[in-house]
Amino acid sequence: MRIDQILAAKDGPVFSFEFFPPKTEEGERNLQRALSELSELEPDFTSVTYGAGGSTRDRTVEIVKSIRGDYGIEAMAHLSCVGTTTDQLREIIDEIRDSGIDNVLALRGDPPRGETEWRPTPGGLEYSTQLIELLSGDYDFAVGAACFPEVHPEAPDLGSDLRFLSEKVTRGADFLITQLFFDNRLYFDFVREARAAGIEAPIIPGIIPVTNVEQIKRFTSMCGASIPAGLLEQLELRAEDPAAVVEFGVAYATAQCSDLLARGAPGIHFYTLNKSPSTRAILSALKLLRPWEQDAAAGSDALGAPAA
Repeated sequence: MRIDQILAAKDGPVFSFEFFPPKTEEGERNLQRALSELSELEPDFTSVTYGAGGSTRDRTVEIVKSIRGDYGIEAMAHLSCVGTTTDQLREIIDEIRDSGIDNVLALRGDPPRGETEWRPTPGGLEYSTQLIELLSGDYDFAVGAACFPEVHPEAPDLGSDLRFLSEKVTRGADFLITQLFFDNRLYFDFVREARAAGIEAPIIPGIIPVTNVEQIKRFTSMCGASIPAGLLEQLELRAEDPAAVVEFGVAYATAQCSDLLARGAPGIHFYTLNKSPSTRAILSALKLLRPWEQDAAAGSDALGAPAA
């Protein structure tokens, strides 16, 4: 089923998980364990990342097919422009379509490992907007795209970033998933500005439960996200106690997601890192507490502004 249809039909928020293709036997076991345990929570869909230069292309499609066939959960394949010509991209897209996959997350992609600047492949695409247009114009996919509450690292300012995001939607993106963030004000401010710019596609917040202090510092440094000073202080106080970091990460993400859902976010996309315990705990709590049913009592509209 197409994710845009899931979003339109769902009476309540959608919950989704992101996985990546493992490179080792131990990684494969971790993925299968996470899939087995998280599938019990009946997510609305999952997504599977696509390695730099298409390095995990076959595994991405294989895992998406497995999730749909073995677990009965809708799944989305990531696809990027890195390291492939347009003809090669068409071959990959044909393979995705022929595998019965209905959903694709269209990304430009990051520079290959060891390179700092993005360079399009000769004969390939330069922008994610071109990939979105290819997917939506010649195929019948639901197309997702990425967005950045703290502005894309290569964009000069928010206005430029929103103009490019608007082009993604104009060319066929049906829904948007945000880069990770830890301050909900960033999300609600971004949604407000996006709506003011005429962008009406659903904007699903992407949330990562912190499980390792150095790892999250590295991730945020790479993607241009920030860690609020108070959060970082609390994490560093626990840095020598891995179990305490995980425990605090679960508590923080649960509170963050509860606030997002109570204030009108259409769902939560969890960056699982192929691990289940933290995400399982957070989503179990959310489904029990159902904060999205408390928005009226909270006195806020969908953007977090005081209700009239």
